[in-house]
Amino acid sequence: MDRENTESTRCGLVALVGRPNVGKTTLMNRLLGEKLAATTRKPHTTRHRILGIVTQGADQMVLMDTPGIDVEPRKRMNQLLTRTAVSALGDADIVCFIVEALRFDAGDEHVLKLLRASGRPALLVVNKVDRVGDKSALLPFLEARAQEFDYLGVVPLSGRTGQNLQGLVDELRRYLPPGPFLYDPDQLSDRPERFRAEEMIREALLERLGQELPYAVAVRVEGWEDRPGITHIDALIVVERESQKGIVIGKGGHMLKRVGQAAREQLEALLGRKIMLRLTVRVESGWSQSDRALRELGIDETR
Repeated sequence: MDRENTESTRCGLVALVGRPNVGKTTLMNRLLGEKLAATTRKPHTTRHRILGIVTQGADQMVLMDTPGIDVEPRKRMNQLLTRTAVSALGDADIVCFIVEALRFDAGDEHVLKLLRASGRPALLVVNKVDRVGDKSALLPFLEARAQEFDYLGVVPLSGRTGQNLQGLVDELRRYLPPGPFLYDPDQLSDRPERFRAEEMIREALLERLGQELPYAVAVRVEGWEDRPGITHIDALIVVERESQKGIVIGKGGHMLKRVGQAAREQLEALLGRKIMLRLTVRVESGWSQSDRALRELGIDETR
């Protein structure tokens, strides 16, 4: 009998939750050893509940990367993102509450309140310890945070550098419930390659236009054709105003070419084959406030 089908296996859903921009997606990408989702310094880069699958021996951790939880989200899109993240708390076997080293503000307090209400067991993951200059300040911070909830453990680490990453994996494996694997041991995610293409294009956009278009842009792959030695991808970039369309395209199409080249290079490295990428920009007024448009773009996943 295959090992993953025996009663000795353990498997659990692990929710990565926290306020915006604490490094949840960077941490998941590092745990997977491969880039699955877009990461930028902008809050709310993550717009989906993304599953990443880590299998080690007889243990499988199904990581649920979630959008950052806002205290009082005002925009419709941010309300849906927060709802997606909160729903993951209810589904999790274990929660990783991710905070930033030496910073704990009202946003973190709000997430902690939701964690208490969920009744789920949790690890406190203190990220970005590589950025702490005065290491003597770290221990008092860890001790103070540990008093606020009955955590399974406290794990300081750096998702960016990989520092103490194995420490987190070891802690998670200790608390996984017994049960069969939910996914094939070789599978890294529940998301198709189309999703990864959309994420890489959106990351390329936000890295170059994050100041001008932090939240007003979305990406949808509309065509995908695999041919011998090459994959042809047609992707639509959606903005809300004509002025934003001009920014994305740039003078003489220069910005769109830069975005396309950066995304294509990332995709070729990830997928291991040549990519022919064609980008189109379209205005859809008010898409970020429209439930219909958000569902069509795959952002509202709570239904």
